[in-house]
Amino acid sequence: MVGVRLKNDYSYSKDIVYNNFPWPDPTDEQKAKIEQTAQAILVARELFPDSSLADLYDPLTMPPELLKAHRDNDRAVMRAYGYSIKDTTEASCVADLMERYQRLVGATQ
Repeated sequence: MVGVRLKNDYSYSKDIVYNNFPWPDPTDEQKAKIEQTAQAILVARELFPDSSLADLYDPLTMPPELLKAHRDNDRAVMRAYGYSIKDTTEASCVADLMERYQRLVGATQ
């Protein structure tokens, strides 16, 4: 929604992608789970030292260990936001994040 593309590749930047969304106020337990699942992503990547990130994140050949680690991390982050894992769609998630951002920006003006 807020990133850019060059050819078929997405371009991510901490200034125009990740910092646009307010981070929830997770409990200590939720924060620990997010840290644990983020670390599991790094561990899964380390299983394939000869693979580039392009290789690892190819949707057709992504290693199952890495896919599972990302899904676990997605679930942990969704719980911290209070989203229903079953009922939240990408569209509803983006809409909520944009609303949160608007409230945050409105509060500082």
